[in-house]
Amino acid sequence: MNTLTFTMSISFALSTALTILNFWLAQMTPDSEKLSPYECGFDPLGSARLPFSIRFFLVAILFLLFDLEIALLLPLPWAIQLQSPLTTLTWATTVISLLTLGFIYEWTQGGLEWAE
Repeated sequence: MNTLTFTMSISFALSTALTILNFWLAQMTPDSEKLSPYECGFDPLGSARLPFSIRFFLVAILFLLFDLEIALLLPLPWAIQLQSPLTTLTWATTVISLLTLGFIYEWTQGGLEWAE
């Protein structure tokens, strides 16, 4: 038996054992203590199942968008050293302009205001 077959057999056996263990542990029903919300040792003041405001998700999406912008513009100093830095600067300016226009649109629509 070669090494690859042995490794694959051990991997398959381990994954099967862990899957069976997971199904076995998932069958146990948690008690009311584990289902209750934990608030730093204090008794919960309200329901933990209240829906979040959509504004939190909007801010998270905007953060991801501008974080992606930074990731796209990070290699810009190295790209300027290419044979055509004008093309690189044009694409970078286009990306920044589109994101700025999106930010201005979001701002004018009132998506960044917390109080209505």
